[in-house]
Amino acid sequence: MKDNLSELNLKYQYRSSDDDIVNEFYIPTLKRAVEYRRAVGFFTSNALMEISKGVKGLINNGGKIYLIASPKLEEKDVEAIKKGYEEKEKIIERSLLRNIRDPNNHFEEERLNIIAYLISNDILDIKIATFQGKKNELGLYHEKFGLIKDNYDNKIAFTGSLNESQAAFRYNFESIDVYCSWLSNESLERAEEKDLDFSNLWENKTKKLKVYNFSKAVENKLLSYRKPEVDWNIDNKEFGSSSLFEPIYEFPDYYPKIPDNINLYYYQKEAIDTWLDKNARGIFDMATGTGKTYAALGAAARLFEKTKKLAIIIVCPYQHLVEQWVEDVKAFNMSPVIGYSQSEHRNWKRKFKDEVFDYNLDVKKNICLITTNASFVDEKVQKQISNLKENILLIGDEAHNLGATNISKHLNSNIEFRLALSATIIRHNDEEGTEKILDYFGERCIEFNLKEAIDEGFLSKYYYYPVLVNLTADELKEYRRLSKQISKYIMTGKKGKTKISETGKHLAIKRARLVAGAINKISALEKLFVEKEYKSKNHILIYCGATTVEDIDYKHKVLKPIERRQIDAVSNLLGNKLGMRVSQFTSREDSHQRAMIKKEFRKGSNIQAIIAIRCLDEGIDIPKIRTAFILASSTNPKEYIQRRGRVLRLAEKKKFAEIYDFVTLPRSLKNVINFPIEERRKDLSLLRREMDRVEDFAEISENPQDGLKLISKIKDVYKLKELWG
Repeated sequence: MKDNLSELNLKYQYRSSDDDIVNEFYIPTLKRAVEYRRAVGFFTSNALMEISKGVKGLINNGGKIYLIASPKLEEKDVEAIKKGYEEKEKIIERSLLRNIRDPNNHFEEERLNIIAYLISNDILDIKIATFQGKKNELGLYHEKFGLIKDNYDNKIAFTGSLNESQAAFRYNFESIDVYCSWLSNESLERAEEKDLDFSNLWENKTKKLKVYNFSKAVENKLLSYRKPEVDWNIDNKEFGSSSLFEPIYEFPDYYPKIPDNINLYYYQKEAIDTWLDKNARGIFDMATGTGKTYAALGAAARLFEKTKKLAIIIVCPYQHLVEQWVEDVKAFNMSPVIGYSQSEHRNWKRKFKDEVFDYNLDVKKNICLITTNASFVDEKVQKQISNLKENILLIGDEAHNLGATNISKHLNSNIEFRLALSATIIRHNDEEGTEKILDYFGERCIEFNLKEAIDEGFLSKYYYYPVLVNLTADELKEYRRLSKQISKYIMTGKKGKTKISETGKHLAIKRARLVAGAINKISALEKLFVEKEYKSKNHILIYCGATTVEDIDYKHKVLKPIERRQIDAVSNLLGNKLGMRVSQFTSREDSHQRAMIKKEFRKGSNIQAIIAIRCLDEGIDIPKIRTAFILASSTNPKEYIQRRGRVLRLAEKKKFAEIYDFVTLPRSLKNVINFPIEERRKDLSLLRREMDRVEDFAEISENPQDGLKLISKIKDVYKLKELWG
């Protein structure tokens, strides 16, 4: 009888040294099963993925799976429970959601798809158990055992060190003890005992344990991984299709290759060719939105074709950029280590160390680490990079950041292959930092600027509207005071080049924030939204500065100005006074919140406008943005080029974009004529910086005359020959 467990020739024990536990135990037993009961220890998405192994046979038999697991509680969860901050169920639910991570590769995608299928078809039922200590404290339930039953009342109980995790099956030395009810009275008693234990657990009858029904929110999260079809051959594809007792297991063959569904543009291919001709060193200087990531991964794939072995280190300035790279790296057939301080993969440094070990032994032909600048300079990470023996490629995303002193000293000279990506490789007011980047990475392999990208249809056309605001008398006074102080810290260095000290840089930042946070910008923004009826429109972005402003507290009708962050003042204006549906996008929102914000923004119905600060400057892709109001009018070309690029991403039904740039003048143009020439001359520094940006924005817009007329008007009013060269 092929569906009878007793027909199997099972062992009393399975150990990693001699046995393939998946092929020799799980697949053959579950193929004959009608019920699978499992206590797995911690609840994680890895545990669920491993549950999916071998269940095809059980499903064909009309079987059922019962799973009990413990939440992975953190110290803050336990503390919250002790102090009664929230209901236990809510804290447990948050813990469960935290431990469901997105799949890293095709196999994981298919296994989560199976789990979603099992839940949606009522084949898998899950409950959560916690240890109930004295004083109603919450602890961990960490028992590990399983039961497998067939239609003939045969039972198999198994216990041991095996965790339901990929590490347990693939990397750890594990063992399980097996008790088959038909083999001996002792085995029958043990199997019956474990069956009763599980029943008591399931019915919440076990002393010192509390068993909860599965949260609907967690169930919905798992159901989100459902695909239209299930690949029931995934076991054969992952573990081999040999006979059950001659198992073949091979690691998935990960290596960089260009996916069949991705066709690189001509300029990306040319950039890669040039880079390879320069011995795989160089810079891709490409406008935001023109495909630097695909070009870089295409370069890695082409390099692997030549070397047949490649270790790739991808370094990004921010955590959200790491997560954006992950999806694309996986699409290019790689399984990356995801490394940064808040990563869900908390053992990533250990995993990277193991990957380096396997790579050096030639066990793996390709490894990939995606990390942040901050984690890249970590001593342990640097040590492992130094341990890599050959064929290393360093990809620096937003590579202008790598010129900073604390990072540039960690650019390893032993790394043979190097690729820098940036729309603005030149560091603003930092020639030394720029030279470090150029010296390390090499020459530009491509220069593909905004104008070329717009002209060739890779970015959206746009209309540019400069909005004049002026400093108040108090702001102008403070601006002059800071300018006077800054002048004391400017020195002439080698070759006649001027340099500014660190103190001077700090003062310059303070002065720039003063300009960015000019109080009149808030009222000018309100006027625009009301007059042009933007309060009824969608897909709007407002860029704010990391600065404070004086603002009226509209919500509580307080007329006295108060100081608050500019982003909060704008949120207050649009959300409270104008009644719009707005959301902030800052470093305070985590990756899940950001994903939700972007999703709702795309819809347009729930979020009309995103109010952001600098975290949108680099890498965040929100193509739906149609109208941008740039309050934080940076004079740093890197920043305003990136901000413009964010708005110009192509999107369905987006014919063009609109950019409102808040241009800060020292004083109202109406009053300029009342001041003597020498007083007007003091305004030159700020005017030049603002006009440079206006000219740059206007030059490639669909209405260049608007910006050029403004420049002409300011020149005419000020009547200063020095104003424009």
